[in-house]
Amino acid sequence: MSGNHQTLALVLFSVFVAVTLAITTWASRKRHGTAEEFYAGGRLFSPLENGFAIAGDYMSAASFLGIAGLIALYGYDGLLYSVGFLVAWLVVLFLVAELVRNCGRFTLADVVAARMSERPVRIAAGTSSVTVSVLYLVAQMVGAGSLVALLLGGTSGAAQSWTVVGVGALMVVYVSLGGMRATTWIQIVKAVLLMAGAITLTVLVLVRFHGDFNQLLNTAAERSGHGAKFLGPGLKYGGSWTAKFDFISLGLALVLGTAGLPHILSRFYTVPTARAARRSVVWSIALIGSFYLMTVVLGFGAAAIVGSDAVRRSNPAGNTAVSLLSLDLGGGADSTGGTVLFAVVAAVAFATILAVVAGITLASSASVAHDLYASLRSRRKPPASPRSEVAVARVAAVGIGLVAIALGLLARDLNVAFLVGLAFAVAASANLPVLLYSLFWRGFTTRGAVWSVYGGLVPALVLVALSPVMSGSPESIFPGLDFQVFPLQNPGLVSIPLGFAAGWIGTVTSTEPPDEAKHAEVEVRSLTGAGAV
Repeated sequence: MSGNHQTLALVLFSVFVAVTLAITTWASRKRHGTAEEFYAGGRLFSPLENGFAIAGDYMSAASFLGIAGLIALYGYDGLLYSVGFLVAWLVVLFLVAELVRNCGRFTLADVVAARMSERPVRIAAGTSSVTVSVLYLVAQMVGAGSLVALLLGGTSGAAQSWTVVGVGALMVVYVSLGGMRATTWIQIVKAVLLMAGAITLTVLVLVRFHGDFNQLLNTAAERSGHGAKFLGPGLKYGGSWTAKFDFISLGLALVLGTAGLPHILSRFYTVPTARAARRSVVWSIALIGSFYLMTVVLGFGAAAIVGSDAVRRSNPAGNTAVSLLSLDLGGGADSTGGTVLFAVVAAVAFATILAVVAGITLASSASVAHDLYASLRSRRKPPASPRSEVAVARVAAVGIGLVAIALGLLARDLNVAFLVGLAFAVAASANLPVLLYSLFWRGFTTRGAVWSVYGGLVPALVLVALSPVMSGSPESIFPGLDFQVFPLQNPGLVSIPLGFAAGWIGTVTSTEPPDEAKHAEVEVRSLTGAGAV
């Protein structure tokens, strides 16, 4: 873009950031000294509000930037991400939402510890939740870096690096000042903006091809450089056996991982009842389903209008496909229409990132304060007060932000949807087994719970460290090194069964029998809501 148009884009972009900060300032004036207000917004949100907030929390940079980019580069194989992210919500709706709302207060560990020895279970679940949250945050940082670097007129490493630092700073401000109330309203605003932006771009793409979706697909195939192969399976996950197993692993991670994401589970505590939690999920499914259908049009539209090669030149991972598409649809890089549309899309995408990182940071800082801090305090000391927990949560938000910034700088050249797939794999390996066992297995024990968490978490992290993600290829985080042992990029195919197996082995070898009375109490509470907070 020319200097004037670039200035206009930056001004429009900055206005949005200022609006989100204003929302945070407004929300921070509300009372949030109590743990219930800081972690759950006072449980006062309606199902509709919470449904929009869940959608805003879930439709991340991976959804808007990463998936469209993967479709633009790999066609059909990129579309598989959209399917996996959407189908995952059936697991949440039927197995998790209501039961979690009835059994817990603020975190995943609340549900598991309700019938177990609290200290070891909270430490394990808290550690896992923080790990998953940090991995998810890295993806958002990478998306922000790619986006703002393009907004500044290039794809320089310096622009990406400073953007990662800036996003980290903003998310700490949002969480520390506003808590769940500010985070929720930012997510609602973001969901509305994202749906409006996606609808606008989808309509413009379809108008460009006169409503003929078949012509859109054929043009995308022609400009992709792969011909008819672009519209069939196998371009990314075909050929070798490792690619095929990688696809299966990715599918398992996407479908099962959502139900184990800490920032999604925490949203069920912001409504007053389990019925409201279920209705929230129904609203969110409607929004999320509509959005993922539109990402298909945007991805193939970017391939057809911008061209796969141009997308790859701008960002090898495809993270800038939607941004480049908006420039072209608005009239080109040097047109006022293109500049305005690009700036609006950039602001919406940045809103997506800010809303998601705020939700993830809040969930992970809650795990640090409510689970780890409260459990690791000396037993001779009195229990942590709600106010001290909130203070620790604010400090934890800063620490988590710093860790996420450091990892985001390392992984800035990877596709954000791919990075989110890794976070989903860890969540499905470490959090989902212990959650399902706690809710549905009468004989589950404390040892089984601890083994289940670590039995999924440790293998998932080790396999990622020894995979092509870290070394052994030009696309790795450390391309100059080669300590690759595990051939798959996503560990879910191995680590998810290990998490379930470890929980079963820990339970059957446990010398301490399960507490039947506690299980009966939790079962009644989970199914009826009697005694729920």
